[in-house]
Amino acid sequence: MNKIIISPSILSADFANLEKEVCAVKEAGAHWLHIDVMDGHFVPNITIGVPVVKSLRRVTDLILDTHLMIENPDKYIEPFVQAGADILTFHYEACKGSEDVKSVITKIKNSGIKAGISIKPKTPPEDIFPYLNEVDLVLIMTVEPGFGGQEFIHDCAMKIPKIKEQAPDGLIIQVDGGINNLTAKICTSLGANSLVAGSYIYGSKDYKKAIDSLL
Repeated sequence: MNKIIISPSILSADFANLEKEVCAVKEAGAHWLHIDVMDGHFVPNITIGVPVVKSLRRVTDLILDTHLMIENPDKYIEPFVQAGADILTFHYEACKGSEDVKSVITKIKNSGIKAGISIKPKTPPEDIFPYLNEVDLVLIMTVEPGFGGQEFIHDCAMKIPKIKEQAPDGLIIQVDGGINNLTAKICTSLGANSLVAGSYIYGSKDYKKAIDSLL
């Protein structure tokens, strides 16, 4: 996969004008839309949930790349699928052992959408090696999940080649956290093929220029 998938995070968008912001990044060349779902328990912040995903589905045909930073992700798979999510990425750390991880993956896949697994900065990539053949996407966090605008943790980028070496053909390796025109090049040079960027895109005066600079 040579194409780099750009998935702007709406966490940094103007929520008072969300439909306009979504349309703007699509016109600027975004491939997906990254939706950060936080519950105030797994991460120390509360953001959005099923109703917003449902509303977004009505106003865009972009892939809804939904990142569940929540406890008990298995309980929320069906509602997010019904709301229109195209990808559900859950956190490895939110599960209680390998059987729980496999159960969540199976439930997502059986719902007919793509399954992703994410790891926090302190989680070794080796922990998710057993699941690489079962998921469609791996999301490597290069900041501590919970808030936008954090600084890129360079050591986390070194997880990319380790995962790529073990990954089956076609696996999407996504990176989220502190992505800008410089850190994007680091990640893609190491093997990432999808980038999440929030403040870098939505904080820019020219969304197209910002997106193009990540490619």
